[in-house]
This record gives sequence, C-alpha cells and structure tokens, in this order.
Amino acid sequence: MLISQNGHLSYCTNIHAGESWEAVFKSIVSYCVPIKKKVSPYESFGIGLRLSYQAATELLLDGNLLMFKVWLLQNEMYVFTINGFPYGNFHNEGVKDKVHLPDWTSIERLNYTQLLFTILCELLPSGIEGGISTSPLSYKHWHTTADEVIQVKQAATKQLVEVVTQLVKTYESRGKKMHLNIEPEPDGVIENSDEYIAFFEEYLLQEGASLLASNLACSYLQAQEYMRTHIQLCYDVCHFAVGFEKSEDVLQKMDDHGLKIGKLQISAALKCMVSDTSSIAELQQCLRVFDEPTYLHQAVIKTIGGELLKFNDLEKGIDAMNRVDFMELRTHFHVPIFIEDYQLLQSTQNDIISILKSWCKNEFTQHLEIETYTWQVLPSHLQTDLTESIERELEWVINTIANEINTLKSIKTPKQCNKQPLLM
Repeated sequence: MLISQNGHLSYCTNIHAGESWEAVFKSIVSYCVPIKKKVSPYESFGIGLRLSYQAATELLLDGNLLMFKVWLLQNEMYVFTINGFPYGNFHNEGVKDKVHLPDWTSIERLNYTQLLFTILCELLPSGIEGGISTSPLSYKHWHTTADEVIQVKQAATKQLVEVVTQLVKTYESRGKKMHLNIEPEPDGVIENSDEYIAFFEEYLLQEGASLLASNLACSYLQAQEYMRTHIQLCYDVCHFAVGFEKSEDVLQKMDDHGLKIGKLQISAALKCMVSDTSSIAELQQCLRVFDEPTYLHQAVIKTIGGELLKFNDLEKGIDAMNRVDFMELRTHFHVPIFIEDYQLLQSTQNDIISILKSWCKNEFTQHLEIETYTWQVLPSHLQTDLTESIERELEWVINTIANEINTLKSIKTPKQCNKQPLLM
C-alpha cells in the first residue's frame, strides 16, 4: 500500500508455509484479504510475494498467471516486490545453510531469478518500480580459501550480467523498470555494506560492465549505469543490526559510492546485554529458548573492547558469552518488530526506528517490506494469531512513520518530509 507518493509498504509472504503455487495462493487468500480489510480498506494493498522455484514454474502453467492478475484486480491488490532468496522449501524442516542453495555460481539460481522477473513484469502495475531480493551470492563457510571466494564472485558476476541484460531489454520493450536487490546476510559471501560496495565496484562495475557492454552493444559507461540501475541493495535491518552496522553510516557510504537501495526489509534481531541485574547464566537460559533447528541464527558478540566475534549459529554464541569481556550478543532471529523487550532480552527495534527516520527525510527506496518469517518457531508464549500479528506489524510501521513525519513538521527542518502516509 502507498505510504507516500512513491513509497509502498507490505509484508513478505515467505512467512507462510507452502512451496506449490496452490499453497501460495491459498495463503494469499487466507491472510492478505483480511489484512487488507483492516489496514488498507479503501486503497490498493501491495503484496510482498515469495515464490519458490516450484511455485514460479506452476504459476506460468494453465493460465494461472492470468487468473492471478484478474484476482489481484478484483481484490484491489498488486505485486511490487518478490522475495527470490529461498529457492526451495523454507518451512517445517531444517533449512539452515541450505537456504543459500542453489547459489549464484549455478545456472539454477540464474534461471530461477529470470523466471521471477518474467512473472513480476506481468504483475507489476504501470508506473511502479519492481524489485526482487536475492541471496548474498553464496554461503561463506562453503569456501575455505580467498581464491575460492574470488571464483564465486567471478562466476556470480557473469550470471548477474545476464539478469541485467534481461532487465535492460525488458525496460526498453515493456517500459517496466525492475532491479535485483542483493541481500547481505551474516556469513554470506557478502555480509555487510563494505563487502557489498567492494563487490559492486571491483566486479560489477569492471568485468561485469565489460560483459554487459558486449551483450547490449553499448558503451562501457552506459553499461556501468545499467548496473547501478538494475542491481541494488536489499537492506535487511535485522542483518545489518546483527553486524552492529549503524544505518546512518550505511546510507552515507551508499550515497558516497553512488549506489542505490532497492528494498528496505523491516525486521528486528534479538539481542542481550550484560547487566547488573541479570547473570550471564540467566541470559544464556533465556537465549536457549530461541535456539531452534530450522533456520540459521548467526550470532555476533561485541566485547568490552569493541571486538566483534562471529558464530555461525546461536548455540556457539551462547557458549561464548562466558568470556570475561562479554558485553552484548545479537543473533539473526527475526522477532516481532512491535516488541522491544523479551524478559531479560531485547530486540533491535531502535535500528528500525532509526532507519525509518532517515527514510522520512529522504525516501531512498520505494519498497518497504516487513519480514518476520519466524512466527512458527517462536517460543510458544510469543505465538499469537498470525493475521493479528501481521496487522500489528504493519500498523506499527505506519504509526512510526506518521510520528516521525509529524516531528519533522513540528521542528521545521530544512529537509522536511512532506509526504503524507495513508493512515488506515
């Protein structure tokens, strides 16, 4: 749904189990319809669609895509973004590092992504940019040497050139502007802003631009501009918070290097800090409730001296809290964004508030998508009605943006955000 003149807000449907198109559509009907009635009763409601490879292939069979387009129109809904990170099953079994399979060295990942763009082009309303988020190339722990990581980046660059070639031709022939949004994640080959910028400048704007110029018979400079337009950053707030990156620093670096943000994924990480009122053992006990076997919950510990210690899953991070210089742990466990405190634990909700304040001052992306996909694996005392929970998350974002806009107006800053949100 529109929350400004060009800004669209939704939630990602990857939170619903189901790998077939039938299952995906059933969840859309079951959840998106009542959610729209609550948060956007008089305006169109945007869907942050997640399609597995199976669902994407099935959507293109037997007239399914046309029927879905008609259904969207009839129900005043639209699709502006797709989550193309998880290729296969994402629920009800141990996913862990398999979420990165197939990675960007494989033809399967390329074919899947191009398939998603074919679908998005058909679903995307005129005048709206479309975006697909994707994996951070591969999983870092699969590649043990620097040479292997270089080979991954070289192979991924060639594949990404093929995607940009498709997107340039689609824009020229259909007028649909779309971008692929690379999503840094802890332990990804690209896991933070510095690694994203380095990959973009050392690979995409060099060998990638040369290959693209050959594909499109255009100049090298034009190819670089195509790269900047059609490859963008997916800023997942949880991921950057786990890495202790401040949003204002990331936004400034992206601006300094002339790189764009295609999607803001609004998500909160779980954290705990040393305190005078709780023992380390008590904190560890609270964290162990979140140590579940389905997803990777990478953990980062910040020591008293400011060192960042990285662990590929929460259990190892919990054990490392026994260090005498422990100060804070953050873990890649998406928790409800409207809750700040979890007994002795907290969330990184303030990181969301911070970046939404920046967005109100300068709308650096048109796509805002809430992505709390862990509802089924949350501790039982945190599990509530899913529809109501999604509505609460959407309303929390709407109200947070509205409050910031009102604050900016009241202090009359030079960079006022004069866009009015749709308060439903």
